[in-house]
Amino acid sequence: MGADKIRIIDGRALPIFGDDMDTDRIMPARFLKSITFDGLEQHVFEDDRLEAKRSGHVHPFDDPKFQGASILLADRNFGAGSSREHAPQGLHRWGIRAVVAQSFAEIFFGNSLMMGLACVTAPAKDVEALMSLVNRDPQATLAIDLQARTCQASGLTIAIAIPDHVRDTLLTGAWDTTGLLLDRYEEVNAVSAKLPYLNGFTN
Repeated sequence: MGADKIRIIDGRALPIFGDDMDTDRIMPARFLKSITFDGLEQHVFEDDRLEAKRSGHVHPFDDPKFQGASILLADRNFGAGSSREHAPQGLHRWGIRAVVAQSFAEIFFGNSLMMGLACVTAPAKDVEALMSLVNRDPQATLAIDLQARTCQASGLTIAIAIPDHVRDTLLTGAWDTTGLLLDRYEEVNAVSAKLPYLNGFTN
C-alpha cells in the first residue's frame, strides 16, 4: 500500500478573503451528522455561497473560473472555531490539496495534517500578491515545494513556512497513520499476539 509522500503540490488556486474564517463557515454545523464524510464537498462554505447568491455575487467556490483549483489561498487565522474534522474533510474532498494562509487555527491545522492536506503560511503581502495574481489570471499554476519551502507562480517565488516535524511527516508519508499500520500488518499481528489483554477472550 504505502502512504503518499507529499513534496510538491501544484495546480490552480482559489482565493477566500477574510480573517478568522471559522469552521462553521467552512462546513455549517447541520452537516456534521455524517460519519463517513461522503458528499461533504457539496456543502463547503454552503451558507456563504447562498448569501453571495442572494446578494447577486458569485462565491469563489461557485465561480466557474476557479473550478478544479487544488490550492486554497486564505487570510489570517483560517479554520478558527470549533474542532470539526468535517471542515478539512470537505475541502479535501472538493479537491483542495494545500492551503496557503497568513496563519491557521491550531486544531484545523492538525486535522488537516491527518489527511495529508498541506497547510503552509506566508506573510500577508505575499498571500495578497498570490490572491491578486489568481484573480487576474485564474489559469495561473502555483507550485508549492515543501522541501524547498517555496511557492512559485508566474515568475513569482515566495518563501513559505511549515514546522519541521510537519514537513517531514508529509515528505515521508507518515501523515497516513492507518496506511503505516497496514504496511506493517504482519508485524502488528505478531505484537498483538503477545499482548495478554488482546488474547484469551471467549464469545
